[in-house]
Amino acid sequence: MPKMKSVKGAVKRFKVKKNGQVKRGKAFRSHILTKQDAQTRRDQNSPAVVAAADAKNIKAMIN
Repeated sequence: MPKMKSVKGAVKRFKVKKNGQVKRGKAFRSHILTKQDAQTRRDQNSPAVVAAADAKNIKAMIN
């Protein structure tokens, strides 16, 4: 049997932490940040974790 290929788009977007949680990026971080208030910008700096319901599917895509 051939090996399963990983989904390259998922590999670029997600990383698995040591405890098994899946890290993800946050939206609205690229440009025109002057319209956002400081609290929103600060909040977007903190790491985000994928919901447990989606983590299983993402791990299968990453392999």
